[in-house]
Amino acid sequence: MIPGERISNRYKIIREIGSGGMANVFLAEDLILERQVAVKLMAYNFHNDEASIRRFKREALSTTELTHPNIVNVVDVGEEKNPYIVMEYVEGYDLKEYIKEHYPIPYKKTISIMSQILDAVEYAHRHNIIHRDLKPQNILIDNHDTVKITDFGIAVALSENSITQTNSLLGSVHYISPEQARGSMATKQSDIYSLGILLYELLSGKVPFDGESAVSIALKHFQNDIPSLKETDSSMPQALENVVLKATAKEAHVRYASVREMKEDLMTAMSPSREDEPKFIPESNADDSTRVLTPITSPTEKNSEKPAKDLTDTKKTTIVEPVQKDSEGTQKKKNRKGLLLTIIITLLIVIGYFIFTMTQPQEVSVPPLEGLPQEEAVDLIEELNLVVGEIIELNDEEVDSGHVIRSNPSERAIIREGAEVDLYVSIGQEPIAMPDVEGENYQEARAELTSMNFTVESEEENHDTIPEGVIISQSITPGEDVIPNETTVNLIVSSGPQAYEFRDLTNFTETGVMEYIEELNLSVNFSYASHDTITEGRVVSQSPEPGSIIHSGQRISVVLSTGPEEPELFTFDRSFMVEYVAPEVEEDNEEETDNEEEPDAEETEDSEDTEDVPRVPNVIQVYVEDSENSIDDIYREFEIINDTEVTLIFNVLEGESATVRIDRDGETIIEESNIEPNN
Repeated sequence: MIPGERISNRYKIIREIGSGGMANVFLAEDLILERQVAVKLMAYNFHNDEASIRRFKREALSTTELTHPNIVNVVDVGEEKNPYIVMEYVEGYDLKEYIKEHYPIPYKKTISIMSQILDAVEYAHRHNIIHRDLKPQNILIDNHDTVKITDFGIAVALSENSITQTNSLLGSVHYISPEQARGSMATKQSDIYSLGILLYELLSGKVPFDGESAVSIALKHFQNDIPSLKETDSSMPQALENVVLKATAKEAHVRYASVREMKEDLMTAMSPSREDEPKFIPESNADDSTRVLTPITSPTEKNSEKPAKDLTDTKKTTIVEPVQKDSEGTQKKKNRKGLLLTIIITLLIVIGYFIFTMTQPQEVSVPPLEGLPQEEAVDLIEELNLVVGEIIELNDEEVDSGHVIRSNPSERAIIREGAEVDLYVSIGQEPIAMPDVEGENYQEARAELTSMNFTVESEEENHDTIPEGVIISQSITPGEDVIPNETTVNLIVSSGPQAYEFRDLTNFTETGVMEYIEELNLSVNFSYASHDTITEGRVVSQSPEPGSIIHSGQRISVVLSTGPEEPELFTFDRSFMVEYVAPEVEEDNEEETDNEEEPDAEETEDSEDTEDVPRVPNVIQVYVEDSENSIDDIYREFEIINDTEVTLIFNVLEGESATVRIDRDGETIIEESNIEPNN
């Protein structure tokens, strides 16, 4: 795969970030969810290997069953050209790099890191998943010091038949358990051994066994003792080294019975009460002197041995003289008596030894007691001539109340009759305070509660202010003491505001609109506009449009009619020229005719006298038709004796025009219609 290439048209390759035996890991971008992911893609040379494909798919199946804060989450699986697994991308580095960069690591920091690893492995074991390849390279630490375990490529469900591959070493040989190195079945104790090696490396900065070849290292795991940590770090508490020693015991039954037991021991390793704790020595090494029982021989064998011969020889020496004096029959009789005496003595020795052996305490193996009711466990212990020692009551998440968590000595330990066996009995899971998840995202809260073993149920409910997918309320009061695996919590989850189809409000009155929005819990913004056909006070338009989907609490807009719009009134003026016309006089005309024949010097004088005669005025009447005047009414009346310009003022509504008529001495001289502001 090269940068920019896409898988299933969704995951865009950014760069390669790791590779393994059968797969390569790439950093990619999820183009749909817009986040970075890690894509594990099966190597091309395995794409025709059915066994490898099954193993790769088994990894996907086993890993998707695990949802835990300390296990890398698988978000998608698929198959394009080759099978692939999509996992969350953990930005940080693996534990190997962390140890190299931060060694020496403080004890408390080591315990914190190891505690997260143990939590994850314990969770996997509860789901019957054994990792079988626990090593620092498969443990990631992000920038917030959160530990994430990855690569369940060889993890197999306990119920499967192929839980082991005989004569093949799986996983890194530096962390492999002795039984795996021998080719035996891997169990939960095999993971505990690897966890012990991990703890050793965190404390010392190196692995306990190294060599030139994988075989030489594997041999050391089941032949050599774990190197002492206190020899290189004398300040280390013995209790802390003891956790390593018990977890890495050669015999699986000597190790911790469970990961939880190992964690409990680790978390108290720094306690002052354990300052004087002696060094842990596995039971198989506790007594260096090995007792060998001499085999009991048969009487025949004893008679053939030297001591018997010495006894008869002594007898013969004592009676040698008499025998020589007795007859042959007497000698034979005494010989038979001597032989009988020897047999009787031998039988008495054998019977005495047998009685002695039978009356001595016998060695017995501690039976499996985990998970049994306390009463049954006590009966079983007593049937084996053992004594029930201390009954220690503990909280436990997995074991039912009244049942045995573990025993001390542990299962399959060899002890003598009459020895005490302590029982750790469950009093049920320890109550915890109910978490407060109100106001949290439902999916995140559900994952958190499920990881705590709560049973989670949910109901959806509309809510005007709480966003969709957020928890409104919970059935159990936060802070209340509960036992998670016995508790079902019901979460009410918001589905957002209730949705409605927005109805057509056209012609609704303002009161009708208010009733509608109160019914649906809406808010409204009113505005106003004129309308030629819709009555004043009724709805003209709305937003959103009718038929749109709206939600409670949403604001809508409504426009109310103010009735038809009043036309605009235009005022303008227009000027007209009114000509003066002098009235006609007949007498004057006759005199002018007579005088035409005899013009004389006096004519000029007469003309000048005429000009001084006063003019007769014209009577002017103006009629106007506009929005304020009627053409039937005189708008204006005046007299003129000269040509006069008349300016008239008109008032007309938008779209209308004016008309004017001007009469002079009763005769219309000007008439004009369609007078508008712009013409």
